[in-house]
Amino acid sequence: MRQISGTLAYLGPAGTFSHQAAQQWLQRDFSAAQDYPSVMETIMAVVNNKADAAVVPVENSIEGSVAVTMDLLLQEPLHILGETILDINHCLAAKNKDRTLEIIVSHPQALAQCRGYLQKHYPNIKIQQADSTGRAAQMAANNSPCLGAICSKYAANLNRLEIINENLADSINNQTRFLLVGHRKAAIGKKATGHDKTSLIVGLPHDKPGGLYEILSEFAQLNINLSRIESRPNKKDLGHYLFYIDCQGHQLETQLAAAISSLKSKASFLQILGSYPVGRNGSQDAAST
Repeated sequence: MRQISGTLAYLGPAGTFSHQAAQQWLQRDFSAAQDYPSVMETIMAVVNNKADAAVVPVENSIEGSVAVTMDLLLQEPLHILGETILDINHCLAAKNKDRTLEIIVSHPQALAQCRGYLQKHYPNIKIQQADSTGRAAQMAANNSPCLGAICSKYAANLNRLEIINENLADSINNQTRFLLVGHRKAAIGKKATGHDKTSLIVGLPHDKPGGLYEILSEFAQLNINLSRIESRPNKKDLGHYLFYIDCQGHQLETQLAAAISSLKSKASFLQILGSYPVGRNGSQDAAST
């Protein structure tokens, strides 16, 4: 992606995992960053031209997809420019680690990822939700020492909290995938790198048996690997869904271009969200322009 002298939005405040993901693009592509209090407001900052791009979580290896991100990718004129995958280490932190906790606060996704730990070690404690793990750390720093936060080590250190325990997630392989999203025009002239992924949203014809099979067969016949397929309600009719598909390759490459061309005549709805380099564990990249 070309060097950008602009603003990158992220789910804040400072110390969130979204903030850590944003740092990777800030080192190369953006001159400034601005935090927003929710995923929706982060994405809408781009839609409303308050930011040039945004970093948002889209799926977690334990809790699955972030619904608000998926829905806004459908509803708003956005394009996926890149991705990064972060290892997530949730910590429990407080002002004083020796004080008995009465409340634990965090983002709903983090609380869900640590559900087993909380049930085992704090079965009777009050659980409170926050807009982000970074905000949870701030609340712990600014309130009673009996309030603990589930957050990153970075957020704990940033807010001068003491770490009570870490690696709290119910799975040792806790990872979150973040997307870099921007306006569609930002991806014009994009080039294939040879290690790309393309994201699509596909709708099936109503009342047609084998509709999903026909869609998936287009990829199978051309030997295109699908790394993800997930359904979401179409927001119009109960029992009707849109399918979010991540597939191997770039939309400008011959095989995938042929598959997309065939889908146009078979699908009731087709939206190409973007082609971008595959983000490996702990690394990121962005679409060349």
